[in-house]
Amino acid sequence: MTLARPLRAAHPHLAPLLGGLFVLVGSLSIQLSAAVASDLFDTVGTLGVSGLRMAVAAVVLLVLVRPSVRGRSRRAWTGIVLYGVAMAAMNVLFYNAVAHLPLGIAVTLEFLGPLTVAAVATTRRRELLLPALTLVGVLLVSSPGGGLTLLGLVFGLGAAVAFGGYTVLAGRVGGDTEGLDGLALSVLVGAVLLSPFSVHAAPRVDGGGWGVLAVSAVLGVVVAFSLDFLAVRITSVRVVGTLFAVDPVMGALVGAVALGQTLSAGVVLGIVLVVGSGAAVIWLAGRRAAEPGADQAPPAAGVVPGVVPAVPPTSLPAPAQTVSPEPAPPSGASRS
Repeated sequence: MTLARPLRAAHPHLAPLLGGLFVLVGSLSIQLSAAVASDLFDTVGTLGVSGLRMAVAAVVLLVLVRPSVRGRSRRAWTGIVLYGVAMAAMNVLFYNAVAHLPLGIAVTLEFLGPLTVAAVATTRRRELLLPALTLVGVLLVSSPGGGLTLLGLVFGLGAAVAFGGYTVLAGRVGGDTEGLDGLALSVLVGAVLLSPFSVHAAPRVDGGGWGVLAVSAVLGVVVAFSLDFLAVRITSVRVVGTLFAVDPVMGALVGAVALGQTLSAGVVLGIVLVVGSGAAVIWLAGRRAAEPGADQAPPAAGVVPGVVPAVPPTSLPAPAQTVSPEPAPPSGASRS
């Protein structure tokens, strides 16, 4: 997993394409994770499943990665803890938003987070069109409609902030740590924060259910979060923040292929916009990486690619750039 930085340095023009592939595979993994755990949502509850899945994933990552807790700076630990907080908050806030808002509106609000991050990280004004087109695509795919409540909007916007934080902090923790050490510790933090839901739900899981949770945890957290983590490390938050919008698209496609659901013309247009914008972001990032002078050393620890820090590091020039009732699991799952 430590090959991410050398790969970015050796093949900068291919890094955006590989990062896009990571996000795509991670999105598919999340949809499969939701499908595997679908029967548990009714008996254990959405937050219970999320908490237990995070706990199992934390154990798996700690065993595989075996991260050291010594020798880390205060800054590194701050990033790790905040990253874990963002993971837990995405789950709690999104599912509470779904309990108070139509699913399409909740999904759209949540994706405002990474798309805002992508827009802020964009240094060329004309490229702001890509996050905007992606948002239009998400609106068409999720088909928001129905009533709004103030509490639902608060939860939905909170989920957006958490998802945006997840995107930025993946880059920060990736810059401060080697391999997947930081990710493993952050997932542990997220699991601890979700433990009130896990402890309450655990007695309702039978023997077979634990096997299902294990598979769902590996697919939806270990694989998906690891790929997100590596994607931001080898590309930028601008690229990955835009590509995260593939989640509802992947959900619609899985529903069409696996469940025989019919896609309306609006949904098809939304898919085209999201995929087209994502492809454009990858192409532009690859072209920029191939420009003379682009083969620079990767950012220093703590510098998030694609985001201009408030005070540039002195060693480097500033970069250019209670819920009622339990909500039903969304058909197009996201990283929540």
